[in-house]
Amino acid sequence: MTKADARIDLLQKRAALPEGEYHQLNFQLYQQFFSLVDLSGVRCLHIFLPIEGKREVDTWPIIDRLRREHEHIRLSIPKVNGSELESFYFEGIHQLKKNKWGILEPEQGVPTPTEKIDMVIVPLLAFDKIGHRVGYGKGFYDKFLAECRIRCQRIGLSLFETVEQIEDIDENDISLTRCLTPSHLLKFE
Repeated sequence: MTKADARIDLLQKRAALPEGEYHQLNFQLYQQFFSLVDLSGVRCLHIFLPIEGKREVDTWPIIDRLRREHEHIRLSIPKVNGSELESFYFEGIHQLKKNKWGILEPEQGVPTPTEKIDMVIVPLLAFDKIGHRVGYGKGFYDKFLAECRIRCQRIGLSLFETVEQIEDIDENDISLTRCLTPSHLLKFE
């Protein structure tokens, strides 16, 4: 499957999910996150904020529980700056404003140095059996992940299972180390 085909297929699949099933899959993913993802060595975690209009994985319950139960972990969130993705420490809802695409991002805050990030929770549309991912095609996360430390965990969140193979991967595509679905955690290292 090509990236373009995966984008079309998975966007349609997300849009077709009945509301109840969408919420159930998100809840299962939330449960799996706290059951299967090892947070013991994580001091700084970068996590995306969901694009509601595209029915992305709802990361808000994960963010809420991390803030309540894992106070030792500093959360960091993305902001688009031109063709780059920057990361800012998450201070709270008051810090956020919708950008031109309708995505909440920090309006102000303290930048997070990429060398401080231990784990990145990565948005995606599709992923394959060896950890290649398909996003929306702008390359924001690939550029960002290339700047992170080699040991930084790169965990995708997906409402759906893996596709067999993404055929048109190039040298700029950064693979995931893991991907979490509502039913399990896949490891690619």
